[in-house]
Amino acid sequence: MSIAHGRLAVPAFSASSHRHPFLLRRGRFLSAVAKQTAKATRCPPEDGAQISSPSSASFSFPALHSLSSSQKDQISLYVRTLLQWNQRMNLTAVTEEREVMSRHVEDSLAILPPLQRSYLSHCCSSPPCDGLNVVDVGSGAGLPGLILAIACPRQNVGQSIDYRELFDVAVARAVAEMRTLAEYCLPLVRVGGLFIAAKGSDPQEEVKSAGKAIQLMGASFLELCTVGSHSPKGQRTTVICLKHRATPKRFPRHPGIPTKSPL
Repeated sequence: MSIAHGRLAVPAFSASSHRHPFLLRRGRFLSAVAKQTAKATRCPPEDGAQISSPSSASFSFPALHSLSSSQKDQISLYVRTLLQWNQRMNLTAVTEEREVMSRHVEDSLAILPPLQRSYLSHCCSSPPCDGLNVVDVGSGAGLPGLILAIACPRQNVGQSIDYRELFDVAVARAVAEMRTLAEYCLPLVRVGGLFIAAKGSDPQEEVKSAGKAIQLMGASFLELCTVGSHSPKGQRTTVICLKHRATPKRFPRHPGIPTKSPL
């Protein structure tokens, strides 16, 4: 797995009229989301296939209740664009609107409560700690980064190897096992920041095997948080690590090595 190079400014993922930068990899799909959002268009897919916006029923999941109407519009744009581009490239195995909302959107939003609680408890001396720098490693189809950016418009979310130990929080979902993720993510987190991984219902053994890697990166395991999910896989778990000291310069190793030879 490689960490994305460069950055692209995406101006319009705010629930208000304010604009903020969103750092992300220069992929065709995410570039398309950026262009569509900036233009605020609701045109049909270029290929002529009609893909409707998510219905009101799709927003019935509890994690989506707190979103404003503007944020729901942005979620709708994301889901429509994801389904459109999924016809051209393999972004996700999910092809139904409601399943995208439950398995991807709601699952991404489930990271927020434990993120906010842990950050306020361990990393922030003066709440409300607005404007966090958050890096999304292995974002793929923009998950969870794009969804977090919509839900928290004052955050800067992205991924880049050029920003070593700059970010307050690193998040990752459906990328790799914990010991590999730790090596990719923790070098990007500032001392005193958090690394948060979205995992399945029973990640205890995976977390235990990642203990050495987490320690080598200058962090320690903080807590496991169970989060509700309406996805077919049921209950999910958020794994949270706190960074205490700088990561040794030899990490992360060259792309591919952490996966082939995990610590």
